[in-house]
Amino acid sequence: MLSLTSQAGTRIRHDERMLRFMFVGDSMTIGSAGERTWRHHMWRHLRDTYGDDGFAVVGPRTALYDKTAGGPVSHDYADASPDFPRHHLAGWGEGWLHMAPEIAGVLGRDPADVLLVSLGLIDLGFYTDAEQTADNVRAFVTRARTANPRIRMVLLPVIPNVRAETDAPFAAEVARFNELLAKAVADLDTGASPLLLASRPDAYDIHADTYDGTHPNASGERKLADAFATAMAQAWGTPGPHGPTLVAAS
Repeated sequence: MLSLTSQAGTRIRHDERMLRFMFVGDSMTIGSAGERTWRHHMWRHLRDTYGDDGFAVVGPRTALYDKTAGGPVSHDYADASPDFPRHHLAGWGEGWLHMAPEIAGVLGRDPADVLLVSLGLIDLGFYTDAEQTADNVRAFVTRARTANPRIRMVLLPVIPNVRAETDAPFAAEVARFNELLAKAVADLDTGASPLLLASRPDAYDIHADTYDGTHPNASGERKLADAFATAMAQAWGTPGPHGPTLVAAS
C-alpha cells in the first residue's frame, strides 16, 4: 500500500497496486515533432520510483504537434524508448479555459489518480486575464473531483516567456495569476483530494532552456520534469528526481 501526504499533512492511502498519472498541458507539454518532451523524462522518473508495474500513464491523446501540418498528427518522438507510454491530455494553444470543461469527461473515460498540470500561459496570452484564468483553475478542480473525488493534482505556475520581457502588462498578469494560483491551491487542498503547487524549475532560463523563448529544449524538458518530481518528493515523500532522497511513508 502506498501512502502519500498532502500539503496540510493529511495522509492519503492508495489501495490500488498501480497509480495512474495523467499529463495535462499546453504546447509545452504536448511538444512538437522531433522532440522528446518533458513527459518522457517524467515517465523515466516514475518508472525508477514505482517500477514498471507500479504506475501507468493515461490520457486520451498520444500525438505530438506537427507545425507543418498545423495539428497534433505526429508520432515522431525523439529518442523515445519503445516502452514510453505516449498518453496525455495536452494541446497546442489550449489552456485552463479549454481543459476545465473537458476534464470530467476525460477522467470518466480514462481514470487517473494524479494529474500533473502545466497550463496558463496560453490563457493569459490570448484568452483571459489573471482573475478569469484563476476562476477556470477552480472550475477545473471542481469538475475533476466530480469524476474522481480523491484525485490528486500537482500544478506548475506559469513560467513567463520572452513576451514578458517587453510586455509589462502581460508580465504583471503572469505574476498576478501565479499569486492567485497559489491561493487556489491553498483554498482547495483537502485531505481526500490533495493539491500541490510545484515551484518554477531551479535556474530555468528561457534563453538557455527553450528554443524560442517559450517551448523547452532538451535541458528545459529535464528541468520541467524535475520540478514535478521535486514537488512530489518534498510534499509527499516520494523519491526525488535524482534518486531516493525521501522514503514514501507506509
